[in-house]
Amino acid sequence: MDKKLHIISFDIPYPADYGGVIDVFYAIKNLHAIGVEITLHCFQYGDRKPNEELNKYCKNVFNYQRLTGISGMHATLPYIVSSRRNELLLRNLLQDDAPILFEGIHTTYYAGDTALANRKKILRAHNIESDYYLSLAKNTPFSWKKLYYFIEAGRLKKYETTLNVFDTILSIAEKDFSFFKKNYPSVKQIFIPAFHPNNQVNIKTGLGIYCLYHGNLSVEENIKSVEYLVHKIFNQLDIPLIIAGKNPPASILSLQNEQIKFIENPNDAALQELIQDAQINVLPAFQQTGLKLKLLHALFLGRHCLVN
Repeated sequence: MDKKLHIISFDIPYPADYGGVIDVFYAIKNLHAIGVEITLHCFQYGDRKPNEELNKYCKNVFNYQRLTGISGMHATLPYIVSSRRNELLLRNLLQDDAPILFEGIHTTYYAGDTALANRKKILRAHNIESDYYLSLAKNTPFSWKKLYYFIEAGRLKKYETTLNVFDTILSIAEKDFSFFKKNYPSVKQIFIPAFHPNNQVNIKTGLGIYCLYHGNLSVEENIKSVEYLVHKIFNQLDIPLIIAGKNPPASILSLQNEQIKFIENPNDAALQELIQDAQINVLPAFQQTGLKLKLLHALFLGRHCLVN
């Protein structure tokens, strides 16, 4: 029997250099390895570009420009959903009758469309998104961003009531699995932990000379973690701290000093080396949402992990 699958990704999942796309990319690799013929649909925005690497694992790859700013807004729908609408996506999904895997609630704009009423639809739940955005709102200083997060949280809470259109929900975290099982009893629920690149534990012996925090430094919750480590912990200790990650804003780069060093946008090999060479991977988090893929990396590669 042919094994075919459409996957709709909220972002271009390569390079796999931040939490959400790590799960998407390594899910694709694993599905390809067991013979699934994948048609991948990606929403493109920011500085991420189409990448030939994805063609190694997918029969077809389609890219759609995400609608950003005012063009992506809707009167009632969450912005993360309404900004990922494109009629060409729907037409491409209708080229066959293969099941559709929606990566995140972000990609579900067409899930309830009557044209897909008879299709098998699967949601990969990366988060309880309404909780995630509410937590972002609470942890963001008063600004237009804080207001946006509160509005988005409310809209997502209402939008989540539409998830009964799915045949199956695949939760990435046990807490999320319990939530969806309780609230959507008519939908099949499966707990599938995160896909990631680590196949075996690879920890160095000996001692490191620094502590490490790593993550996507353009994300509010990670910025808060960095500020906490600098102001509350390491400014009072005679211990070197390296902070490594994607796109740190100027506001936290200004915290660098003789003891606290930033490494911007390390590649995979450099980040792996940083994790392995650290004496302690220090990974505080202020949001109890989703799954912290940075912690998985540290557990597989790092000597010691200090977490809350």
